[in-house]
Amino acid sequence: MPQTFANETLIALGAQPEELFMLSLQKMEQQTLFIPDNDAEEIETDLVIVGGGPAGLSAGIYASRSGLKTVVLERNILGGQVALTPMVENYPGLTQIGGKKLVEILVSHALEYVHIFQGEEVLTVSPGRPLTITTNRRRFITRAMLLATGATHKHLGVPGESRLSGRGVSYCTTCDGPLFAGQKVVMVGGGDSAVTEALHLKNIGADVTVIHWTDKLDAQDVLAKQLKNSGIPILFNTVVKEISGEKSVESVTVLNTRTNETKKIETAGVFIAVGYLPSVDLADKIGVAKTPQGFIQQENYRTSVPGIYAAGDVVGGFNQIVTASGHGAEAALTIFRDLLNEPKA
Repeated sequence: MPQTFANETLIALGAQPEELFMLSLQKMEQQTLFIPDNDAEEIETDLVIVGGGPAGLSAGIYASRSGLKTVVLERNILGGQVALTPMVENYPGLTQIGGKKLVEILVSHALEYVHIFQGEEVLTVSPGRPLTITTNRRRFITRAMLLATGATHKHLGVPGESRLSGRGVSYCTTCDGPLFAGQKVVMVGGGDSAVTEALHLKNIGADVTVIHWTDKLDAQDVLAKQLKNSGIPILFNTVVKEISGEKSVESVTVLNTRTNETKKIETAGVFIAVGYLPSVDLADKIGVAKTPQGFIQQENYRTSVPGIYAAGDVVGGFNQIVTASGHGAEAALTIFRDLLNEPKA
């Protein structure tokens, strides 16, 4: 099989299209995706999707297959949080796959139907029918807009958290919990998500301890009672100060805020569920209504602003790849039906 090296770095394996080869040479690492550029100053379309994660890419496929001219805009990396996930083991049909590889599959599929504008950030949205969307590179005239801007996990911001992320530090028990069956883990947080995930960890056989910074759980009473009845230990008035380990998590250092006592707890995993930060900066600019938790408020994917829809993690929910993909597909079909029944001008 032909191989191409540049400065002793493998940049191409096997035959490649010229565009892909030149991109690999430019970035000095092997590339598997080539996204064509477009220098048009103004583009007319039926649907603009903002966000290139699972929800946005799935929406693009379904919208295009429904006959809507569709584009996807992504200001950062395609795939969102999935691209930063070391391994995905709960996506139907794929027993185990790297997050980056899964993103490549999703993007390749979407590119068969939609044009993707990567590195393109929405600056302003002028309401009306049609909508006028101005980015850092061009202007889009569109009949509808889907916000699929996602959400990010809140971090503790303590030493060792980022370094050991994916090596014992996790923000998803559904994704990584089964890896810790029979091992000691800690769950940091005291809300609904943290308690639910702690119960899930115990159910799959992990020896879990909950760490919460106040003297009372923030979770619903029914969940708090389930946690108490489960026998899961809870360290109240306790904060994590450091996560330690050489190649993977080995321990956490915690501080009791009442006694000012510091101690080290041996653990193989640190699960963190202290909330999500939905990416709603664009929604705020537009004036879209939000829930008390800060997510975009929607009903059947329709927001408070006519012509603007929302789907995926930015509206809350289970924050799973498969659910975000499903929401994107449903949102696209909703938009198709709305535009089909739109009064003629």
